[in-house]
Amino acid sequence: MSQTLELRGYTPDDAEPLWQMLEPVFRAGDTYAIDPDISREAAIAYWTGPERHVFVVSDGGRLLGTYYIVRNQKGGGSHVCNCGYVTAAEARGRGVARRMLAHSLEIAPTLGFRAMQFNFVVSTNTRAVDTWLRAGFEIVGRLPGAFHHPEQGDVDALVLYKTFAGS
Repeated sequence: MSQTLELRGYTPDDAEPLWQMLEPVFRAGDTYAIDPDISREAAIAYWTGPERHVFVVSDGGRLLGTYYIVRNQKGGGSHVCNCGYVTAAEARGRGVARRMLAHSLEIAPTLGFRAMQFNFVVSTNTRAVDTWLRAGFEIVGRLPGAFHHPEQGDVDALVLYKTFAGS
């Protein structure tokens, strides 16, 4: 992987490479509470749904990661955002997730958000949990046995939260 990572907004032309990243993650069923049998169309519609700002990371035109940012709740909770991140298998461990997280933390306040919350982080997804904790998120909740992992059985889901400076 070169050092020329480009982070840009998602376009409909990205649908097929987006699916190529989402499919193995969703099919594995070990990090997202998504039906592992989700169709291509439903997965893309979920990821790029209404009110979501969707971004992709590419290197030489090849998509290596994607994330979305969206209001976590409406009304009184609309100042808190939520994000979802997926890194292509061949790009894991190369800083793509950290790049997306940094971008999301930078853009969130410009979109009017004062905090970020991850609602349902599977506790066995230790790479993600470690990344979020290093970025200053706190585990504010633990849902015992809330996620049925395909290999490890029922595992905890975590709620992580970060307030932005000046909020």
